[in-house]
Amino acid sequence: MGLFCLSAMPLARPQVIDFESNGLHYKTLTKNGLTIMFANLPAHVRSYAIIQVAVANGAPVSWTVKPEDFLFIRPDGQEMRALDADTVVDSLVEKAGRGDVIKLVTTYEGVLYGSPNFKSTTNGFEVRRQNALAEVSSTKIKAAAAASAIAFVRTKLNPGESTDGAVFFENAGKPLGAGKLHIHAAGADFDFETEAPGSAASEKR
Repeated sequence: MGLFCLSAMPLARPQVIDFESNGLHYKTLTKNGLTIMFANLPAHVRSYAIIQVAVANGAPVSWTVKPEDFLFIRPDGQEMRALDADTVVDSLVEKAGRGDVIKLVTTYEGVLYGSPNFKSTTNGFEVRRQNALAEVSSTKIKAAAAASAIAFVRTKLNPGESTDGAVFFENAGKPLGAGKLHIHAAGADFDFETEAPGSAASEKR
């Protein structure tokens, strides 16, 4: 009878968890064994709003995650999809100065290495950075390589693996602001409410 009662109970609905780490406000949610966490990065490059994303696969099956899975929805319903890594890198190489890339790299490294919550095992920033910079000497190429190392790329995560990276939205260089971040991954919808910078909700942490 006890087993029947347990099986008849509704499963708890996954809840978004908020926490602070290394000065940034993170939100995280787990569905189907896949955990996605993100925070708005304070730095911006040119016209991009940038978020840091970490994904960990605790499921017994493999899941693939890519930047195009990320969609920002404004309160008026306007949608803005994240750019794929190739588009971001091409744009940074063409339009952004080396100083912009260095600023972004410095910000990202500061967040990554200052937080105990990021321990990527698969194709994360540290792996991509080492691979990208190992074989180049040109300053311009190094800047491009650094940009490619930061950008979140399509990654297949086997059970127990994780990755991280920066996801870019074309937003006139402004933060995403109030709205909803929607991610379709692992056969599920991950929805996060976002607040405008400086709002009472965004500062309540």
